[in-house]
Amino acid sequence: MFEQQPFTQISESVTERDGTAYALVNSDKPGESQLLVRGTTEGFEGDTLADGSLIGPHSAHNAAVLRQRLPWLQPAVLGLQTSAGFGDRLGIATPGHVLATRGTGVAPIYAQQSVRENSRTGRTPQEVVDDAMWGAFEAGWHEPWGADADHLKTLEDIPPFVDAGYTFYTIDPGEYVDDAVETDDEETLQRKVARLPWADLQTTLAETIERYQRSVELDDRTLTFNQHELYKALAKYGGAVAHTARMARRLQELQGQRPFEMEMSVDETGTTTALLEHFYIAAELKRLQVPFVSLAPRFAGRFEKGVGYIGDLNELTQNINGHASIMRHFDNSYKLSLHTGSDKFEVYPIAVPATNGLVHLKTAGTSYLEALRLIASIDRPLFREIWDFTRSRYETDRRTYHVSARLEETLPAEQLTDEQLPELLNQFAPRQVLHVTFGSVLDTYGSDLQRILHANLPAYYTYIQRHFDKHLEAFKRQK
Repeated sequence: MFEQQPFTQISESVTERDGTAYALVNSDKPGESQLLVRGTTEGFEGDTLADGSLIGPHSAHNAAVLRQRLPWLQPAVLGLQTSAGFGDRLGIATPGHVLATRGTGVAPIYAQQSVRENSRTGRTPQEVVDDAMWGAFEAGWHEPWGADADHLKTLEDIPPFVDAGYTFYTIDPGEYVDDAVETDDEETLQRKVARLPWADLQTTLAETIERYQRSVELDDRTLTFNQHELYKALAKYGGAVAHTARMARRLQELQGQRPFEMEMSVDETGTTTALLEHFYIAAELKRLQVPFVSLAPRFAGRFEKGVGYIGDLNELTQNINGHASIMRHFDNSYKLSLHTGSDKFEVYPIAVPATNGLVHLKTAGTSYLEALRLIASIDRPLFREIWDFTRSRYETDRRTYHVSARLEETLPAEQLTDEQLPELLNQFAPRQVLHVTFGSVLDTYGSDLQRILHANLPAYYTYIQRHFDKHLEAFKRQK
């Protein structure tokens, strides 16, 4: 197929279905490609060649037609498989993600972006899905992959992701989580519980007390809801459960008969999710028939952006084992989700055996950091400029993230040698500074980054694969 020149085909992309052949071919611009269709070309936009084949752009229109022709390029639901989400803030990282995923048995979510990330990168939900699809096509990925509408907070957030064909919806009801209950007195707790949206919870306080004020036998421990602990769980998470149920109902209305799955995420809150609180959340979501496939609690210790786990690993081991025992109590009907999961290499060997693989790993900005690592190696003047710029933006951009890096722990570019520049990506404080300033960097240097990365895509894919090979090692399906 595609023997005719002058096109240079990307071999992994070549595929045939129902008598029509498809491939990506390199264009005149470095790192850019076009779609070549030979056979039935109806519906595609582009230029018709002398032999009747068609060559066209990476347009939204062509992406939609290609998804109809090649069903494996449509996002799918992944269920309870061990899974991982790969955020891609530049829209070009998916072939590297495929290289790392292939052969591991880990079900991938290649399109993953939050409303916050879309606003900072200037991309739409449809563009995120299309970019991931083109990357999966380029790399020859024919297995199921998902699309995660990450950290949805309001009913108004949902429609653009539904329209773009997302299959996984992460509901973030963090604004309805009341962390102050940890220090509230009994009178305050009772007042907060009385004000809960009981109509949305489809129950009453009296029914809830009867349902939960008891002991629960798990496989390795006993949980006991006395009135104080129950009221804390209600006051802290009752509003979040109600909001998640509202979001689920809206999703069901919009999705219609199309399958989808949901995650509830309370990781970006101020206090740890107690085991009793996890039990309450899961039991209420099931009672309300919310179709959740995973739950992201706030674990013990700190999961900060772009760096390893901060805390006592023995405590975390006990904590994850406890959360996993609750998951087993509910017949292993959902997964535990590790949010802000990138670069937590100490955590993966704990989480995988504790959950018996019922786990979802969510990463966001680590592929962007690998792009900066490459830039630091091949265009040092640009990286120096970016580094000083990120230092100037850090105090502003960090406000919406849980990070603890301090600027005084970093040095300006003029005090660093060329050899020290790539090493910044291995250091705690510089790594966080670079991580949370991505939106400002892309606003200012986005075209420069894209130009250099497109000219060095094989190297970028290698960087990504090497980095995610380390992430996915503990998650590989044992044969």
